Amino acid sequence: MSILVTGGAGYIGSHMALELLDAGEKVVVLDNLSTGFRWAVPDKATLVVGDFGDTDLVTETLARYDIEEIIHFAAKIVVPESVSDPLGYYLNNTAKARGLLECAVDSGVKHFIFSSTAAVYGDPEQNPVTEDERLKPISPYGRSKLMVEWMLEDTAKATPLSYVALRYFNVAGADPQGRSGQSTPNATHLIKVAVQTALGMRKGMDVYGVDY
Repeated sequence: MSILVTGGAGYIGSHMALELLDAGEKVVVLDNLSTGFRWAVPDKATLVVGDFGDTDLVTETLARYDIEEIIHFAAKIVVPESVSDPLGYYLNNTAKARGLLECAVDSGVKHFIFSSTAAVYGDPEQNPVTEDERLKPISPYGRSKLMVEWMLEDTAKATPLSYVALRYFNVAGADPQGRSGQSTPNATHLIKVAVQTALGMRKGMDVYGVDY
């Protein structure tokens, strides 16, 4: 039995792959390397280069490596870009996830962990935000992720598949052993931008709004 990590050559996905391997699990990474890095994939993991939207490839991979669980990280994640290219985000994040989910059900995958986002909350009415906060995303990115959560919820009611959706805020940090970290050329995560500003690598950091 193996675990499939989509987007496992990316920032969060590569860390998950490392943690799973450290725990003694067999890991298969599916990544098209459009934003991820081949070097970020652990040596002990099996790398399948391809798109998670390729249902033939996904079905073949699930069968070949006897996949029992899927952890789905692969996605477009830049909010401003989602505003200028909403259809691209709905295709990549939502429509392709629907195909992945169907492959999972048809192949008998038991568990599905979905990398969602705190953007599904939109502008929360209270802080700190609880899981019961109203879901009202204000960007195509947030909506594209919330629709996948809805698909998972409905599918779990109709099939044996179980799922968890993880709603992150700004992720930060790196593997304690230095095996992986945030290496995207253009930083979009708050913590990385703040650190680069403090180190003089950026002229400044924009803070939006006046009600914080």
